[in-house]
Amino acid sequence: MAAHAKTTVEPPPSAEAKDVSGGNPWLTLLAVCLGVIMVMLDGTVMGIAAPVMGAELKATLSDMQWVTNGYLLALAVFLITAGKLGDIYGHKRVFLVGVAGFAISSAAIALSGSVLMLIIFRVLQGLFGALLQPAALALLRSAFPKDKLNQAMGAWGAIIGLSSAAGPILGGLLVENVSWQSVFYINIPVGIIALVMGIMIIKDRRSSTLSRIDWPGVVVLSGMMFSLVWTIIKAPEWGWTDAKTLIFGAAFVLLAAAFIWWQSKAKQPLVPLSLFKNPSISIGTVLMMMVAFAMFGAMFFLGFFFQGVHGLSPLEAGLRMLPMSAGMIVASPLAAMAIGKLGPKITMAVGLLITAVAMFLMSQLSMDASFVESGLPFLILAFGLSPVFVGATEIIVGNAPMELAGAAGGIQQSAMQVGGALGTAILGAVMAGTISDKLSGYLGPVAAGMEQQAPGAVAGLEKAAAFGTVPPELAQKIPDPGVLQVITDAVHRAFMDGMHTAFTVSTIVAVITAGLALFVRSGRKVEGEPVHIG
Repeated sequence: MAAHAKTTVEPPPSAEAKDVSGGNPWLTLLAVCLGVIMVMLDGTVMGIAAPVMGAELKATLSDMQWVTNGYLLALAVFLITAGKLGDIYGHKRVFLVGVAGFAISSAAIALSGSVLMLIIFRVLQGLFGALLQPAALALLRSAFPKDKLNQAMGAWGAIIGLSSAAGPILGGLLVENVSWQSVFYINIPVGIIALVMGIMIIKDRRSSTLSRIDWPGVVVLSGMMFSLVWTIIKAPEWGWTDAKTLIFGAAFVLLAAAFIWWQSKAKQPLVPLSLFKNPSISIGTVLMMMVAFAMFGAMFFLGFFFQGVHGLSPLEAGLRMLPMSAGMIVASPLAAMAIGKLGPKITMAVGLLITAVAMFLMSQLSMDASFVESGLPFLILAFGLSPVFVGATEIIVGNAPMELAGAAGGIQQSAMQVGGALGTAILGAVMAGTISDKLSGYLGPVAAGMEQQAPGAVAGLEKAAAFGTVPPELAQKIPDPGVLQVITDAVHRAFMDGMHTAFTVSTIVAVITAGLALFVRSGRKVEGEPVHIG
């Protein structure tokens, strides 16, 4: 099939400043943030609610993994397609559908009486969340003139930081004092307010040059993203060299090649490859992946550190992470101001170096770290991550033509999801390897006694050590308190070694990524530059 490309010209900045959506841009920001707050709250409270959910529904560990993975897969697979739907049918319409669907599916989760229903509704929640997020970014792109976009992204980051800060505390209070269902019911009033404000305030804009969905592209992209994320999720369990891992990895490579080929031929491609001819969009996408790799991958272990090693409650663990989330409320607007004055190159590079400092400090945390000792790196991390998230989002969405703002938002969100999943899987493997190397040495003579009583006991303990705990069933079989204390100390020390190694790798990733940030430019296209969109 021959390629039939349409070419549009992005209007100059002065023209676009007059050609925004027509509504109040700051009220639009508030309306879209209310919708995204539901997603942020759900993400932060899920980890707190999961143990109680599993116990009440008599779910296995595998069941609860599917509760999380089903949501992640649906979100990652559908994000780019959802962004394209907004470009064609209108971002306001897609955003409102996402808000309504997310709220309704949250209520359905709370009403679930079985693990199967819980998984099904979590998948639906992921699909509606995918509709919501790229549309929100595209609505901001159309509501704000380009010279004000970085300020909008700074305010966006502050509001998201506020919801992230409130999530663990609110979730802990609700789970401990009401029920796990209440953490999902809370999305209903938030969704209703977001719907009402969205209908009244948001002014829509859709592309006049795009008219249809590239359905073959949707199918191939969905298969490609599923293969990638599924490989990342399952590789730590299967093994990176296992046949199943290699098969899904090969499927991703083949589908990626097929997708690129088809996008070069399609009349209205799902992801116009010309977007990536802009170096800033390409580099911004890699930056988003790398910073999500370092952040989400390393932060994944801190919940286990606080609850497993420290023995804190979910609410207390949430309070330990408060300095980072609260810090982003202040850091995000400051990052936007810095990007406006200094540009994205220096601001993002400095932010990544600050992130590296925070990760290094976390690699030095002691087993009995106080609130201040753990809070300082968290606070520093907020001022390191904010310039990167604000800058990378502005670069990806701001460098894209208005007609492709939804697709660009989908790319940005997909990069974050894939980067976070990669970080969790790869750093998890690094941590598991460190624990395997260290645990037997810390156990000393106890290891031989464990193996004599139950062959494979040390290997089983290694898996539990990745969570910073001793399995309750093992603890019950050890009558001698002294031996049990040796095992517990060994698990905690091995866990700390693994966590320190993971944070060290994240430090290196942040430093390398800081150099990459020097190659981007701000989200402003050259006046009159042609953009091929289909």
